[in-house]
Amino acid sequence: MKIGILGTGDVGKTLSAALVRRGHDVMVGTRDVRRKMEEKADEGSVSFHDWLSKNKKVRLGIFAEAAAHGELLMNAVAGHASLEVLAKVRPADLKGKVLIDIANALGPWGEGTIELFVANTDSLAERIQRAHPGLRVVKALNTVTAHIMVNPAGLAGADHDVFVAGNDPDSRERVTRFLRDEFGWKTVIDLGDLTAARGLEMLIMVWLKLWSAFGTADFNYKIVR
Repeated sequence: MKIGILGTGDVGKTLSAALVRRGHDVMVGTRDVRRKMEEKADEGSVSFHDWLSKNKKVRLGIFAEAAAHGELLMNAVAGHASLEVLAKVRPADLKGKVLIDIANALGPWGEGTIELFVANTDSLAERIQRAHPGLRVVKALNTVTAHIMVNPAGLAGADHDVFVAGNDPDSRERVTRFLRDEFGWKTVIDLGDLTAARGLEMLIMVWLKLWSAFGTADFNYKIVR
């Protein structure tokens, strides 16, 4: 399958590397290809150029090219930039496609308190859906760290849960199958329409506190009934 992933951060790189290993044709999108390839690595990390040289099957293009490439799209850009990024894409290259929205409604922030820029009565996912009615937006994977997204079995034998929410039931089912088949998620909980994204996005505030308390991002939620 052709998959377009918007964003070249840790989430975008982790998803793309996992999906090319599964045999998919993946293009990741960035603002400026040349600038991305010339970008210096942060301390303790590798540059995107070096990462791409080790993941040669991953294609790189601008956001519009990645969106045009994908039969299935994944939004892995920062939440505050998501609407701006999608506005760079031709509506014809979004129409009828499923977008798995992984972003959380955070940032940008400096040294102050981390806050959501939308909550309670709306969500980032709903804003994306309203801005692009031709898309079929499904919220998923925003409640776990990147490497657990693609390898749930690496934590507690995959005995933990992930959620989906979206206005189109067929799209939710498609994403559910995708998460099970491609990444090995055992329990995918369907929360219904996209208003459920409000709660899913607000969970990031609990997630950040748990990360601080545990000193690691290797954890997830499990619903016990």
